[in-house]
Amino acid sequence: MKNMRILVAAIALLLVTSLSFGQGSLGKGRSQLNAGVGFSGWGVPVYIGFDYGVHPDITLGAEFSFRSYNDRYYGNDYNHSIIGISGNGNYHFNRILNIPSAFDFYAGLNLGFYVWSSPSEYKGDHTSGLGLNAQVGGRYFFSNNFGLNLEFGGGSAFSGGKIGITYKF
Repeated sequence: MKNMRILVAAIALLLVTSLSFGQGSLGKGRSQLNAGVGFSGWGVPVYIGFDYGVHPDITLGAEFSFRSYNDRYYGNDYNHSIIGISGNGNYHFNRILNIPSAFDFYAGLNLGFYVWSSPSEYKGDHTSGLGLNAQVGGRYFFSNNFGLNLEFGGGSAFSGGKIGITYKF
């Protein structure tokens, strides 16, 4: 866990202090692909997502995630699989805050459904369901198309955060 904190701090520092000539906010009519890993109390999610610019400062997107989670319940070990499908909307603050083009700072909401798959003999309280969450994040683009992404959220099944890469089309 300590190594993960150091990695997150290093990437956050990189996002805040680096200067480059890459492109920040996505912009209207453009799209990007995101992939990476997340932080969660229920295993390590692996995700892939797609964002589309509907306005110079607004994107809409979709995301798919998968994680496997081992649980010890009343002396028995159980393996759960969790699949998440969500949609998101983000506002990108680059233009109004005059943020350098190598960066992309955003905040928004996501709505999604998580499907828990547990062994039939498991009597715990993990259930599938709909979740609404807010997120805040940033990207650092080290070229016109490739960037690093760090995002935090909380308050539902989507809590935690994620770190990954972004490719702009």
